[in-house]
Amino acid sequence: MALDTDSGIASYEAPEKDLYEMGEIPPLGFVPKKMYAWAIRKERHGEPNTAMQQEVVDIPVLDSHDVLVLVMAAGVNYNGVWAALGKPISPFDGHKQPYHIAGSDASGIVWAVGDKVKRWKVGDEVVIHCNQDDGDDEECNGGDPMYSPSQRIWGYETPDGSFAQFTRVQAQQLMPRPKHLTWEESACYTLTLATAYRMLFGHPPHDLQPGQNVLVWGASGGLGSYAIQLINTAGANAIGVISDEDKRDFVMGLGAKGVINRKDFKCWGQLPTVNTPEYAEWLKEARKFGKAIWDITGKGVSVDMVFEHPGEATFPVSSLVVKKGGMVVICAGTSGFNCTFDVRYMWMHQKRLQGSHFAHLKQAAAANRLMLERRLDPCMSEVFTWADLPEAHMKMMRNEHKPGNMSVLVQSPRTGLRTLEEVLDSRG
Repeated sequence: MALDTDSGIASYEAPEKDLYEMGEIPPLGFVPKKMYAWAIRKERHGEPNTAMQQEVVDIPVLDSHDVLVLVMAAGVNYNGVWAALGKPISPFDGHKQPYHIAGSDASGIVWAVGDKVKRWKVGDEVVIHCNQDDGDDEECNGGDPMYSPSQRIWGYETPDGSFAQFTRVQAQQLMPRPKHLTWEESACYTLTLATAYRMLFGHPPHDLQPGQNVLVWGASGGLGSYAIQLINTAGANAIGVISDEDKRDFVMGLGAKGVINRKDFKCWGQLPTVNTPEYAEWLKEARKFGKAIWDITGKGVSVDMVFEHPGEATFPVSSLVVKKGGMVVICAGTSGFNCTFDVRYMWMHQKRLQGSHFAHLKQAAAANRLMLERRLDPCMSEVFTWADLPEAHMKMMRNEHKPGNMSVLVQSPRTGLRTLEEVLDSRG
């Protein structure tokens, strides 16, 4: 068949069908009626290996500003685990649809566009950031779209994420794909990288400056690995926290100034009641942790910022060790949601507690430019086949995954491919 010559994709022959098998590529721009997807249904809420089941579902219908993307690979994030479990909330309580397709990271090819989409065309290779909004309120027009009442996360608060052959997104979610990366490398970084970028640079006047010090929890994970690299790229100093000595070299290799193993200390969990013997013991241990930071930064030099996401287990210590006038910025609660802290240190030392949630397009695009310019490594640690997608989420839920980020192959049949032509040629 003859293809759109503007797409840059060489001609290839393919039949028009209602449903294509995994890895089978339709004619460029042809939209079938059905697709394969890993679907969650409310009555199946539970661990990912039972909640997620492969189903044949309808292709999403596009609105005027929507884009349909053929998914080459998808990223694995903890919100897929939450969607499967239905915790802390069920995604069905929000979107009310009969099934939920998780997945908030993807690389792929624009396959169809709504009639008002101008910036993108069929054949464009893209990565997808996961913020959606309706675009018609004050925050979306001159403010911060992340404060919009319509703000939602694609693949978690919408039913049509990336764990399918095709996904529907808003045109403003698309960004150019780094051509030097494989499909699976391109798919694994956007959610965690953009989240880390907003946490570090999105909350003035506490936006990261050269020479500052940042304590990074979970330094070997998806968020932490990008935080370390961004801090290093900005000329600041990252102090990474790990829970396994095997991860020390990985974190130092990313550019950290120093690494602390949290298992060397016993001050984790909710804060004991202030001015009790238990509190005194906790404070002694927490100050030992603070001294370990000073061993890296210099005596008396506390961190300017704490990059938080474990929540319940670490928050009391984070709010203690950050410097006077510094900021604890938090984007999750992977160890629990009941955060406690000694508020005396917060008000008397005038510290800032800042919540942070993903990123808007300008922030995501700025982070993506660093990847396009090869200033960052995607830190992809493991790639799973389409059939093993639920198992990838089981590994994440059990904290058995390797340092870095995970991807799942969707329409790309094997690792190492960088173009549609290579995907087509790999079929033999």
